[in-house]
Amino acid sequence: QVQLVESGGGLVQAGGSLRLSCGASALIFKINAMGWYRQAPGKQRELVAAMSSGGITNYADSVKGRFTISRDNAKNTVYLQMNSLKPEDTAVYYCKFSWSGMDSWGKGTLVTVSS
Repeated sequence: QVQLVESGGGLVQAGGSLRLSCGASALIFKINAMGWYRQAPGKQRELVAAMSSGGITNYADSVKGRFTISRDNAKNTVYLQMNSLKPEDTAVYYCKFSWSGMDSWGKGTLVTVSS
């Protein structure tokens, strides 16, 4: 079973930046979509950003213009560059890969933005 591992979370002051990475434990052929989700305390998990195999991106309105998703297909890795972070961005961030009708989730990385 393929496992996804996120990294790059941490504590940052408001206005700062972080870059999250997510890689797979094994090579996956033809990943359809890679995405980032987040879940803040007491809230439901929500989509932050996603990218299709063709490079089409989708962002939550709350992060447009501040976050950028990118992917390295050869490395089965997805990144999330987060700039101008706000306290309301504090959450556990999860990556998800979708391929061949399957979804795989990482265990999450905590991002804390202090005011």
